[in-house]
Amino acid sequence: MKDGMTFSRRAFLFGSAAVAGGVAFGPAVFAQDMAPPLPQGAAPPAATINPWVVIGPERITVVTPHADVGQGVASVQAALIAEELDIDLDQPDVSFGPPDPAYANTGLAGEFVPFEAYDLSPEAEAARKQAADWIASQGMQMTGGSSTVPDSYDKLRLAGAVARETVKAAAAKRSGMAVADLTTEAGQVVLPDGTRIPYTELAAEAAAIPPVENVALRDPSEWRILGKPMQRVDVEAKATGAMKFGLDLTLDGMVYAALRVNPYKGAGLNGYDAAEALAMPGVSSVVEVTNGIAVIASNSWYAMRAAEAVKCDWAQGDYPPDQSEHWAVMEASFADEHREKIWRDEGDVDTALAGDGVIEAEYRAPYLAHQPLEPLSALVLVTDEGAEIWVGHQIPNAVQGMVAQITGHPVEKVVFHNLYSGGSFGHRLEFENIRPAAEVANKMRGTPVKLIFSREEDFLQDFPRQLSMARLRGVAREGTIEAAEFLISSTPVMASQMGRLGMPVEGPDAQTPMGVRPMSYGIPNLRVSTYAATGLSPVSSWRSVGASTGGFFSESFIDELIHAAGLDPLQARIDMCKIDYHRKVIEAAGEMCGWQGPLGDGKGRGVAFVESFGVPVCEVVEVTATENGIRLDNVWVAADVGPVLDPVNFQNLVQGGVVWALGHAMNCELTYAGGQVQQTNYQAHEGMRIHQCPAIEVRGLANGPKIRGIGEPPVPPAAPALANAIFAATGQRIREMPFNRFIDFV
Repeated sequence: MKDGMTFSRRAFLFGSAAVAGGVAFGPAVFAQDMAPPLPQGAAPPAATINPWVVIGPERITVVTPHADVGQGVASVQAALIAEELDIDLDQPDVSFGPPDPAYANTGLAGEFVPFEAYDLSPEAEAARKQAADWIASQGMQMTGGSSTVPDSYDKLRLAGAVARETVKAAAAKRSGMAVADLTTEAGQVVLPDGTRIPYTELAAEAAAIPPVENVALRDPSEWRILGKPMQRVDVEAKATGAMKFGLDLTLDGMVYAALRVNPYKGAGLNGYDAAEALAMPGVSSVVEVTNGIAVIASNSWYAMRAAEAVKCDWAQGDYPPDQSEHWAVMEASFADEHREKIWRDEGDVDTALAGDGVIEAEYRAPYLAHQPLEPLSALVLVTDEGAEIWVGHQIPNAVQGMVAQITGHPVEKVVFHNLYSGGSFGHRLEFENIRPAAEVANKMRGTPVKLIFSREEDFLQDFPRQLSMARLRGVAREGTIEAAEFLISSTPVMASQMGRLGMPVEGPDAQTPMGVRPMSYGIPNLRVSTYAATGLSPVSSWRSVGASTGGFFSESFIDELIHAAGLDPLQARIDMCKIDYHRKVIEAAGEMCGWQGPLGDGKGRGVAFVESFGVPVCEVVEVTATENGIRLDNVWVAADVGPVLDPVNFQNLVQGGVVWALGHAMNCELTYAGGQVQQTNYQAHEGMRIHQCPAIEVRGLANGPKIRGIGEPPVPPAAPALANAIFAATGQRIREMPFNRFIDFV
C-alpha cells in the first residue's frame, strides 16, 4: 500500500468555494494545508473534490475514514470510491484522513432505534432517518457495529461519481468537446480520438469549475471491482513487513514509557517507591499518571522491567474483589428492583408456564478479554504550540478531544494520525493508552513519548466483555414450542463504556437483550426481560457485544425446547421462522451441510441461528466424540448481508469470526481475585489451536432489504451451534462457557 498524505483538521464549507487556489466541493471538505505540504510554486494545486477524493498534480488520494483494525475496511472503502471514480484499486494513495464531522457514521442509526432490523415500516424507517440526522449533527465519527459498509455504500460511491464527472467536465472545457462524448478509464479521461488525459493533469481545471453533483450511480451489473475477488490495498505491505503499525513508529529524540496502573480498575494510587526502578539501566524518570505510574527509559524493555520494579500501594476498588462474589451479584440481580425492561411480551406467558412440564435452565457467560495481537501503544508529541498523536483508534474525534483536554490546547491544535491496528475486537474503542500517553507527553513537552503496554498490563487494564447470566423457562409438547421466557442479567455495557467518555446513558441497556430480542421465531407465548447487575467490573464492547452472550442463551435453550418437543433442530427453526429472508438463510445452511437428521456413531451436528446488526446468520457445527475429547470437524455458515462487495474478505471475516467465537467458547474466561483479573497472557486465555480448527464453508445470500456488514455477525451463532453439536454427539448439555470446564477438546 502507498503512503497516503496526511490532512489537518479545519472548519468545513458548504456548497462550493475556492480554497487556496483549488476548489472544495460537497457538503464538507478538507482544507488545502496538507502535510507534507505541496512544494512552493508547484502548479497546479490539488483539487479537493469532496471529503473523500483529492486529485493533485502527481497523485490521487482517497480518504477511508473508518478505522482499519484488521477487518479490511480501508480496502472496501477505497474500492467503493474507485468503482465510480474509474480508477484501479492499486492507483490511489489511501489515507484515513483527520477527525472531522464530515465522517459521521450514520450507518450506526439502526442501533439507536427501538425497532428490529427486519422492521421496515414507515415508523421504523422514519426513526432511523431521525437517528442518522442526529448522528450527522453530532459529527459522531466511530467505527464499530459492523457499520462501515452500510455507512459507506452510497456516500463513497457517490463521492467517486461526483469526482469523475467533475474531472470529465474539466476535460470537456479544455477540449471543447461535449461531456457526453467523453469516457473514463484507469484514472484518465478518454477523448473520442483515443487521446487520454490523466486526472492528475486536470486538477487545476477541475478546481476552476462548479462540481457536477447530479450524477447517477452505476448498476451493479456494470461493476468492475465491487462484487469480484480483489486484493486488499494493505496486503502487500502486511505480507512484506512494510506496514507501519503503532508499535513500529519512531521519532527522533523519542523516549519510551511503560505503565503500572492499579489493576483494581478505576481505583487510585496511594503511593509508590521507585528507588529500585530509578537505579536500573536506561531509566531516566518515573512520573505519575491517572491511577498509576509510568517509567521513562531509553527502550521499551528497560521501561517495562523497571515498571515491574516500582513498589505501588494500590487503593481498593468499588467492585467485589473475587469472582464468586461477582456471580453472587449476578444471581441477586434477578429481582424486580433490578429489572430494566420487558422487551417482548407476546401471548399469555404466565398462563402457559403455570402448568406441568415446564423446562427450566440457567446459562452463564464469563468476562472475556479483547486480546488483540498488537498490544496497546501510542506515540505522542506535545509542544507549547500543539500536540500530535499517532495511534490506531475507532473514535478519532474522541481521541483528539481527550488529548486537547489533557494538554490544554484547543482541539484544532491537536493533530491525530490514525494508524492500521493489529486487531481490536472492541479494544480500540477505549482509551487506556490515550490518557496516560498524553499525560506523560504533556509533562515532557518537546520530547516524543512512545507508550507501550506489556502484554500483562494490556490484559490487566482491559475492560472485558460483560458478565452475563440467563434464567430460562419454556414449555414444549405435542410437537410444538408453546412458550418461552428469557430473563437475562448483564453488566450494562453502554452505561459503562459511554460513562467513561463523559456521556452517561440513561434507561435500559439495549445491548443486554441482543441475540434474544430480535428472534424471528413464531413462539405463541414469548417474553424477554432484562436486568442490570450493577457494581461489578467495568466492561466494554467485545466483538458482537450483547449478541455474543444473548445468542448463546437463546439458541441453546431453543434447542433444548426443540428436542423436548421431539422435533428436528434444523427443520423446526425453518418452520418457526416468520421472516422470509431469515428462513432462506437457515435453509441455505441446511443445504450446504446436507442435513439429514442425527448422524450417530459419536458424531453430532448442532445448528444455531442469530440475527445481529441486521444480519441473519445460521451456522451448523459438526463434531466427533473421540476417546480423548471432542473434535471439531466442519462448520457451515450462511449469512445475508445483501450484495457482497469483496467475496474474498467476506469469506475471511466469516471464517475468522467463527474461529474467534469457537475458541473463546471452548477455552476462555477472565476471573477476578483480589480485585484484578487472573489471566494476564495468552496461555491462560487460549484461543483455538490450528490443529483444532475445522473446515469452514461460507455462503453469502442477498435476499435482505439492505446492505449490511459482516465483521461481527458470525460470532453469536458459533457458541450455541457448538454446544448443540456436543449435545447431539454425547447427550451432554453444556450451559456455561468456557466449555472446557466440562468437556475436553482434541
